[in-house]
Amino acid sequence: MKTAIIIGTLLLAATANIAEAGERHLVLLKGSAKNFNTSVATLGGEVVYRHDATGFAVVEGLSDDGLSQLSLLNSVDEIAPNFTFNLPDTMMGSTSSVELQAIENNDNPSNAFFFPRQWNLQAIQVADAWALGRTGSAAVTVAVLDTGIAYTHIDLDGLVDLDRSASFLPQDDELVNLYFPGMHPITDLHYHGTHVASTISSNAIAAAGVTSHTTLMGVKVCSVYGGCPGDAIFMGLAHAIDNGADIINMSLGGTFSKSEFQGYVGFLNKFFNYARAQGVTVVVSAGNSAIDMDHDGNGYKTYCSTPSTVCVSATGPESSESINGPWLNIDSPATYTNYGRSAINVAAPGGNNGISVFAACSNTSLVIPVCRTASSFIVGLSGTSMAAPHVSGLAAMMVEDVGRSPAKIKAALEKSADDLGQAGTDPFYGKGRINALNAVQ
Repeated sequence: MKTAIIIGTLLLAATANIAEAGERHLVLLKGSAKNFNTSVATLGGEVVYRHDATGFAVVEGLSDDGLSQLSLLNSVDEIAPNFTFNLPDTMMGSTSSVELQAIENNDNPSNAFFFPRQWNLQAIQVADAWALGRTGSAAVTVAVLDTGIAYTHIDLDGLVDLDRSASFLPQDDELVNLYFPGMHPITDLHYHGTHVASTISSNAIAAAGVTSHTTLMGVKVCSVYGGCPGDAIFMGLAHAIDNGADIINMSLGGTFSKSEFQGYVGFLNKFFNYARAQGVTVVVSAGNSAIDMDHDGNGYKTYCSTPSTVCVSATGPESSESINGPWLNIDSPATYTNYGRSAINVAAPGGNNGISVFAACSNTSLVIPVCRTASSFIVGLSGTSMAAPHVSGLAAMMVEDVGRSPAKIKAALEKSADDLGQAGTDPFYGKGRINALNAVQ
């Protein structure tokens, strides 16, 4: 009964865009701000989080008058409400499972049971990269800022560094303790984060990922209800950067009005610039609203509207003869993807016209109950959320070649991409659809 209530609430929450999340507020500081905590306490509030490297803080319990007085302090640059952003809608396909106990992890991910239906991996020629021995390195870490990772799924077992993984959603943690006592709080009660993570790195038993050895860091910033509070996102970013992530994947694409949410852009730029300064490449999804980002006026695309990220649009086939192909026009721009020369860096497979990207389904999901019945379920999803992790997986390979250099990694991704659409920079493909074989060569 409780699960049914949770699912019903999630479906209702999915209709919202951005909402205020209680009494917390986000603060950008300037200078040393030595007396900031004391000032907040004097005004009747509390500093619940502070990250001095970025000058970011989270406060709660302040009245409107207290916030007004806080804004007058010389140490305060910006104050913003703690908005909650909803995960972008994804189109769900079928789920599948098979008895896989006899199959062990190997260095040929194309032997994964469901690989024949993974048109997405075939499109980017990653099997040819695997044949050259490029299956990823455990020394490279990709942090997945999302709904968590079902780390006991057969395709993810052993790939997630639980010591460096963290949840920033206390209410979700309570649900984990209720339904799955003893499990790490980053286990995925939704399904989105597990699908994204296993597209980046998978044991390739049920379904393959772009790599099969890359280390994953689970950073839970989005709840089972699909909401991603701003404080959790920023705390998660700081955690990933400060705990050695080489790549950060944020399949959280959306949009908001810059005039309505003044100041929030400053928070985003502060953190993305901090990531770049620390050698961390941030890969983001473009969003699923079919928006022309070149002509969207007052809109700010989270998180494409900043030069410090790699923004990914989605591609997919126009049709297929069966679930295992063949597929027609496999690189068509997805009908839902946001686009624009000024924003898109590269494109990657995300699904199209009912043809999904298949990857692990969370075996602790409260949203897709059937996936709890076996640790080998996969699920088909479509969205730019599915496109971004293809790029993150390939970026992890690039770290092996060029080191922790966001500029070099972005350049390598763009230079090695297949130039599709209009020559040069195309509004749908950016510099092109990524090509793993070109990139590793």
